Amino acid sequence: MTTTTATTAVTGAVGTPHTRIEGRDKVTGAARYAGEIPFTNLAHGWLVLSTIARGRVRSVDTAPVLAMPGVVSVLHHGNAPRVDGDYVGMLGRPDPVLEVFQHDRVPYVGWPVALVVAETSEQAREAAEALVVHYDQEQHDVAFSAGRPGTYTPESDGMRMAKGDLEAQLDASAHVVDAEYTTPEEHHTSMEPHVATARWDGGRLEVVDSNQGSSWIASELAQLFSLDPASVRVQSEHVGGAFGSKGPRAHQVLAVMAATALDRPVRVVLTRPQVFSLIGYRSPTTQRVRLGADPDGRLRAFDHQAQSLSSTVHEFVEESAGFGRAMYAADAHHTVNRVVRLDLPTPTWVRAPGEAPGSFAVESALDELAEQCGIDPIALRARNEPDVGPVSGLPFSSRNLLACFEEGARRFGWADRDPRPGLRREGRWLLGTGTASATFPVLVAPSTAAVTAEADGTFTVRITAADVGTGARTALTLIAADALEVPTDRVRVRIADSDFGHAMLAGGSMGTRSWGWAVMLAARELREKLLLGGDIPAEGLTARSDTSEVIGALSQKERHAFGAQFAEVAVDVTTGEVRVRRMLGIFAAGRIVNPLTARSQLVGGMTWGLSMALHEEAVRDPATGSLVGPDLAGYHIASHADVPHIEADWVDDPDAEDPVGIKGVGEIGIVGAAAAIANAVRHATGVRHRSLPIRPDRVLAAGTVPGEEHRA
Repeated sequence: MTTTTATTAVTGAVGTPHTRIEGRDKVTGAARYAGEIPFTNLAHGWLVLSTIARGRVRSVDTAPVLAMPGVVSVLHHGNAPRVDGDYVGMLGRPDPVLEVFQHDRVPYVGWPVALVVAETSEQAREAAEALVVHYDQEQHDVAFSAGRPGTYTPESDGMRMAKGDLEAQLDASAHVVDAEYTTPEEHHTSMEPHVATARWDGGRLEVVDSNQGSSWIASELAQLFSLDPASVRVQSEHVGGAFGSKGPRAHQVLAVMAATALDRPVRVVLTRPQVFSLIGYRSPTTQRVRLGADPDGRLRAFDHQAQSLSSTVHEFVEESAGFGRAMYAADAHHTVNRVVRLDLPTPTWVRAPGEAPGSFAVESALDELAEQCGIDPIALRARNEPDVGPVSGLPFSSRNLLACFEEGARRFGWADRDPRPGLRREGRWLLGTGTASATFPVLVAPSTAAVTAEADGTFTVRITAADVGTGARTALTLIAADALEVPTDRVRVRIADSDFGHAMLAGGSMGTRSWGWAVMLAARELREKLLLGGDIPAEGLTARSDTSEVIGALSQKERHAFGAQFAEVAVDVTTGEVRVRRMLGIFAAGRIVNPLTARSQLVGGMTWGLSMALHEEAVRDPATGSLVGPDLAGYHIASHADVPHIEADWVDDPDAEDPVGIKGVGEIGIVGAAAAIANAVRHATGVRHRSLPIRPDRVLAAGTVPGEEHRA
């Protein structure tokens, strides 16, 4: 045994740039992802998905496939183990796709209908492609449009909010914008596809997975298979991207089913086309925004009506109309989210769900209103700054939106901008600039953590956090080091193991805030124990935390991160091509734990916003209900050549209620970015584009500034 105490010098790790703790392992290949971890006697499962959009499975011709080399089993609705989907999980009732192979119904193209298990992945794939499934096909409906029959307002909380007499305020307004904006179906496209390996070890289920929350997945699997939660362990040490897609999905359930049936480890990996079909996406939206203002631009009326789609088996709503509820003061403030059920896969969370498409509509409409009023777009937003929540009436924990615009305008050179469209030109390129606001709610959820002082003088943090590429592992190391008042090289953070206890998933930009709170409390308690002196036993001295009580005691407030987005574009009048030349984002997103990885997150979000504005658009064949080109060749995302110099920075904005001061940076970078680009295209060409993406053909069809000839 040794004796140790915490040092008295404050390290100041939080706020200091730090390379990723696992960075070297990732670039050298030492870090192993879920599909790379070896298992003895491993079998491989290959999914077979439905090719019809609605109907029933009549039969599955398993005999020829079972006779193929290496095939050990074919699971389908006629022989699969039963599961219990009648429960409420961490985020509500699960999508019925988790109740896989429980019936013969097919609700959409891409519904799992069979799993072929073989000795090798190649054998499983060959057999799966040879499997014949017979269907009784029914007429399907996949057509999404504004206000189409079947559209309804969900009964869940927050779908409709209203304050004031909207129509009266619109009638009394000197300026009115009434426009419809649309966004297409969009997909996550994480670098690492989804994969899960399941095995039984001494009566305990162990799953190695790529996910956003190991305790979340463990809890869902325990309930589905009616298991003691203590008998389920899920690990997910390294994750190659998630963005909302890596929650409970069918491939995890099928890996467990197959491992149970065969009594051996089974790995199920989704192909890229299967990822497009099976793990969710951002629903297309149609959004009507009505703004009414006085002659000086003060808002009298704010109306945002958003519509999205969901599947026939599960309700998921892209809550685009929520974006403006905390943004601008208005005498009447009405927002509503509506949904229509179609024979399509269930959408899911995609980076900044609701806020990303919602900001495109609202921030484009604000730009239109600024033009009508003859007011600078930033001045218009400043004129409508609220003192309290525009709908809730609650105080803001902090609100530094105008500080973001002030700093952003200075650095971007906004004061030199001529508001008249189509004046700047370089040869065949028309140039324009645009801006937009960003916001994302600041959330936090209860988590547990344990911090151990080891006999060798180091410290080990254990928490079921998930690092999905965000740098969370490194941020937690800095937080723990500061709380313990020791150098970072004395702290080791272990994450993503459900055996460490409950912790919030990585989502809603609340991961590091939730985990950091728990780590900070446990580390502070441990430091107090160490200051008492005494020997540290060989097994170490541990302090544990549970933030449920302290988080439950938080008062009601409007808690948000904010930001200002700026973009400059060049539009080719000959080809219709839009090129973003530069982007700048200034954010008020709490205390920045690690500037190096935080800036990376913000730039990544802004890059996605560029991709959303100009490139991303999933297209479905109405005849089959299936996606056209469901892969990274057919679904166009921004490549390196499409992305200009992007700057992201922040203003001082610590959250006084958080022990570290964190708000979260994972999602706010994408919010408002597409609107800033669309507003810049309007400034360049004089033409407003209200549908994303702004493709070359749409630019050519819409034309440019009247009187401008298309010349090279």
